[in-house]
Amino acid sequence: MLSLDWPWILLLAPLPWLVYRFARPARRQQAALQVPFFEQLRRRDGATATTAPRRPRARLLLLSLIWLALLLAAARPQWVGAPLPVAPSGRDLLLAVDISGSMGTEDMPLEGELRDRLTVVKQVLGQFVERRQGDRLGLILFGTRAYMQVPLTFDSRTFVQLLDETQIGFAGEKTAIGDAIGMAVKKLTDRPQQSRVLILLTDGANTAGQVPPLEAAQVAAKEGIRIHTLGIGADELLVRSFFGTRRVNPSADLDEKLLTQLAETTGGRYFRARDPEQLAAIYAELDQLEPSPQEQQLVRPQQALFHWPLGLALGLSLLWGLIRVLQQRPLAAARQATPAGMGEASR
Repeated sequence: MLSLDWPWILLLAPLPWLVYRFARPARRQQAALQVPFFEQLRRRDGATATTAPRRPRARLLLLSLIWLALLLAAARPQWVGAPLPVAPSGRDLLLAVDISGSMGTEDMPLEGELRDRLTVVKQVLGQFVERRQGDRLGLILFGTRAYMQVPLTFDSRTFVQLLDETQIGFAGEKTAIGDAIGMAVKKLTDRPQQSRVLILLTDGANTAGQVPPLEAAQVAAKEGIRIHTLGIGADELLVRSFFGTRRVNPSADLDEKLLTQLAETTGGRYFRARDPEQLAAIYAELDQLEPSPQEQQLVRPQQALFHWPLGLALGLSLLWGLIRVLQQRPLAAARQATPAGMGEASR
């Protein structure tokens, strides 16, 4: 179907005629030149005058077509195709990632080496995000404070890039789990209720913030926000010292009881990841969440057509210029022959 974005521009079509009809002609004062032998010149040029006949109607038609073609191009014509269905969006997933100082603990084996927890989370979470096509994703980073790093977006590439740029300690050294949940509630309240999901990952306990985590979880439950919690960190780590090698628990500060209560309060689940394989398996399980049913949207493809009338106007303008050049040639030839005629008349 052909349509115009700005059809009102076509109302300017009679503008040249209105200017010609109602505008006053310009007054030009020119010096007069008296030629005593004008009658002889007029009789001599009588034959050449017929070589350049005037055609006001043809010229008026050509100029009118140029004007109308320009107006049509300015009206932005476009071809609108048949409606095409767009795949419905999945869930609105907010991912809250702990970047407190403890996330720098190197107890996660990766490629044969012990790496810090945040590095492993970046790698596994990035793969999870790339699989969530059709979901609107957002990223909350929290330490002593919580802040929104990536608003809800379909742009998974930008999400992964901003996640990779995250550094430990950007938000402080402590852990404000309640504040992270409170921020998620603010961001998800306006979204469809059946698609509100928060995945919270931490390696410690709530040690900062103004909002108690359980109270924030209760508010989230009232708003229909489901929270899945992930506890990350190894249970055992060999530490070498002057007195030999000893075993320590690097996840002693992990508050699994709190994370379990947060998940159960909102109808979610608590997961425990002790190594990258378990973390990847957890995200693979979360990846099986069914996309929420949302209203199907229709998109009508559009193709701009303004270049066709614009090209027509350009072609007609070139034709107009060519006609003018051809019309001026006989007149120029007659003017060049005038001095010879004047000489013969004087004899």
